[in-house]
Amino acid sequence: MSPHHNARAQQQNNRLLVTGTVSFYLIAALAMVMANKWVLQTTTVPLFFLFTQLVIAVVLFLASHAVGLVQIPLYIDGQLIRGLAATVGLNVVGLSFSNFTLKYVDASFYQVARGLLLPLTVATSYLFLHSRPSLRILLSCSVVTLGFFIGVFLDAIPISSLGLAFGVTSSAITAVHSVVIKKSLDVVHGSAMHLSWYTNLFSAVLMIPLVILAGELPGIAELFFGETVAVFPADGGLSPLSTFIWGSLITGSFGFLMSVASVLSIKVTSPITHMISSAVRGVAASLLGMWLFNELLSGGRISSIAVILAGSIYYTWVKHVESQAPRSDANSTKYERVPLDDVEVGNGTPVKPE
Repeated sequence: MSPHHNARAQQQNNRLLVTGTVSFYLIAALAMVMANKWVLQTTTVPLFFLFTQLVIAVVLFLASHAVGLVQIPLYIDGQLIRGLAATVGLNVVGLSFSNFTLKYVDASFYQVARGLLLPLTVATSYLFLHSRPSLRILLSCSVVTLGFFIGVFLDAIPISSLGLAFGVTSSAITAVHSVVIKKSLDVVHGSAMHLSWYTNLFSAVLMIPLVILAGELPGIAELFFGETVAVFPADGGLSPLSTFIWGSLITGSFGFLMSVASVLSIKVTSPITHMISSAVRGVAASLLGMWLFNELLSGGRISSIAVILAGSIYYTWVKHVESQAPRSDANSTKYERVPLDDVEVGNGTPVKPE
């Protein structure tokens, strides 16, 4: 077989790998958002729902380790706990606020509610990492911010102020998390897989007292032992318990798979590919929300999503161009993937390439 033929075969295999990875992330992320919304619109125990997602991911990690699919460390010491404390705490709070956001706003509005994630991430990088953004980066952030305010003030559909507050807060927490996670990788010797494993494990443990303090124990008892357990609505829908169990299995399983696949994604996908897939996912999530949950899409909401996506895509293009140009200043940094899907995918740990 000629070298030219081998090169063509290798190129085709690489394209298939990229296509498969991007397609998996697109489908998995959409499934996560829709399944989360499906459960959160019926359950009264959102924190316990998050806890079950984390537990399922932990169990799948252990099972995969037992059969040799992945290798994870099983040791825990005080130094490890202290080193990951900030990341775990931010992960739990960020995921909790994200779930509350999705509970109080439409699935089609979720991207708008968390629309300030990019500007807040750039601001956080400047404050904590002293990474000075260029004028074009500031312009892209301004476009995204404009899109957010279009969705807030020009949307004809009533918006939950509480859900919007949760969205902005979760975005801020995620932005800080993206900075803290850099130091956490050093704790696990740079292994994204190990960081994801420990983050899921410790987050599940931390959720236990939070569920109790939030007063969800009566709701949990009602969910499992109340009269609604055996009741199936006349339209053929699932009971609250069945919805909770199926939603937990779907989101917990996809969260684990996305954690495992995160390393592959970083290796085979480019920033441009990632951003395009994020844009497609945002549009698809809005359409699915309209179809599955009978949500409305007003002109203001559509315009808001379009402007946010335009600003995000422009940001990605600018960062790509800047990363290709030689830089001599000490504050220059390599491209960092925008954490647009850090929280919305559920319990996976966001990891950015250096």
